[in-house]
Amino acid sequence: MQATVYLEDQEYIALCDLLKLAGLVESGGQAKMFIAEGQVLRNGKVETRKTAKIRGGEVIEFSGCVLEVQNGSDPEE
Repeated sequence: MQATVYLEDQEYIALCDLLKLAGLVESGGQAKMFIAEGQVLRNGKVETRKTAKIRGGEVIEFSGCVLEVQNGSDPEE
């Protein structure tokens, strides 16, 4: 699965919140566990900081899913 996440009015989103928002985990606690275990890639490198600030232009990979983070709002809305 590949998806684009738009930050809208936010400068950044915490990594654990992004995984939860995208529906890749059931809870923030579950997200933090997967991050701590080194299962999440940020721009191709393992990211273990649970609340790392993810900004537009970054790519997050987890469990076979790729999330492209973009600034602004969804142009289809």
